[in-house]
Amino acid sequence: MGLNIKNERVHALAREAARLTGRTQTGAIEEALELLLREFGADPAGAAVRKRVEAVHGIALEYAADPGNAKPEVRAIDDLYDGQVLPL
Repeated sequence: MGLNIKNERVHALAREAARLTGRTQTGAIEEALELLLREFGADPAGAAVRKRVEAVHGIALEYAADPGNAKPEVRAIDDLYDGQVLPL
């Protein structure tokens, strides 16, 4: 996770960006790289969200397709329990 920039101009740009935005130099560079990636059609934050949504969608499909589930919808908290009380 190390990044060692040995270019004084880049350091100066990072300092100025940080000063203007009120961010740290790392924060300013992060924002600049995210903007650059979006310009090229890549959205790192959007990709992470899409990945989570796809995972949840897959879980929902598995749940709905479970043949052992006569009632595949949970509409209330009581739907989560079978009514049996386990001994303590």
